[in-house]
Formats: sequence, structure tokens, C-alpha cells
Amino acid sequence: MIDSVTKAVQDLQDATDVLDERAARRLAINRTDLRCLSRLSTRGPLTASELATAAGLTGGAMTTVIDRLERAGLAERRRDTADRRRVLVHLTEHAERMSAEIWGPVLTDAQVELGKFSLAELSVIERFLSLALKNQQDHAERLRGPVPEAG
Repeated sequence: MIDSVTKAVQDLQDATDVLDERAARRLAINRTDLRCLSRLSTRGPLTASELATAAGLTGGAMTTVIDRLERAGLAERRRDTADRRRVLVHLTEHAERMSAEIWGPVLTDAQVELGKFSLAELSVIERFLSLALKNQQDHAERLRGPVPEAG
């Protein structure tokens, strides 16, 4: 059963990868830019530094991403109304509409499927997903840093 669940997780990751690729293509952006849009969608407006940290990018790379997202009409920089010294990156209305068009049906279908489980089953699923997330984050951190030379 463990092998079967492991295979199902791998299949889900592959399907998610394909979905992300097609979503990026639909938005005419690259996968890194899509990852940043996703962070803004789930976390709300962020400073460039906060967005860079959330997306695992350097500050310099983040500036380039934000510039591309602004040119695509998907994000905009705005002064923070609470602290005018801070600049926040916001999704545009266009980005929010496109996000709802792309991800809305995915989330709706997922909620329908999850509704077929009991609370006890959902608790187990949530526990597994939390552990799987930590596992992915730990291994992503393990692989961070300079790439070893071939040879």
C-alpha cells in the first residue's frame, strides 16, 4: 500500500506540473513568474523582499520577475497605505480574473471530491499532506546552494 500511495503522490506531482505549465502558457509567462503570482494570490500583497523569500528567489531576480509581471499586466507596485515608505506588489484585477478562470474550477472540483470523505478521513489526509509538504521543503532546502561541478 505504501508503494501505491507513493506512486499516487508522484502521479499527482506530475499532473500538477503539467497543469502549472499550461497555466503559465495561458498567462504567457514563465513558471517562475507563475510561482510568484501564486504566492501573491494566496498571501496577498507583499514587498519585493517578502515575495522573493516566499518564492525562493534573490532580490535581483525578484526585481526582474516583478518587471515582467507588470509588463504582462498581472501585477503592480503600489505604496503601502499604512507605511508610505514601503512598496507592495499587488495582483491586478486582470490577474485575479485569470486566476479565477484557471484555478477556480480546480479548487471547486477538489472541494467536491474532499466532500466525499468523513471528518476523520479528512484529518488523516491533512496530516499526510502536512508531512509530505515538510518532506518536500526539507529536500528542496537540501538541494539549495551551488550546483556541484560535473566530473
